[in-house]
Amino acid sequence: MPNPSNQPRRVIMRIELYPQAKHGLTSLCDRLGMTQVAATSRIIEWFTAQNDVVQAAILGLYPKDIRSEVAEMILKKMAAEKRKA
Repeated sequence: MPNPSNQPRRVIMRIELYPQAKHGLTSLCDRLGMTQVAATSRIIEWFTAQNDVVQAAILGLYPKDIRSEVAEMILKKMAAEKRKA
């Protein structure tokens, strides 16, 4: 289907949340004055722009006994990259 407005196409997805996560999203959106669709979209766009190490840390894929070390490594790497820029 043609896109007459020249806006980027959007994809509609359905997500399933636990009640606590839904409450947190609702509270966040109420505080910021934005829709849940807008907030969720921005979070997903940000998450997918992160590198694999950061994504894995956010998803809790590292063993608990090394998570603090991984977090420290990520922060050091981010600081080094910021200094280069």
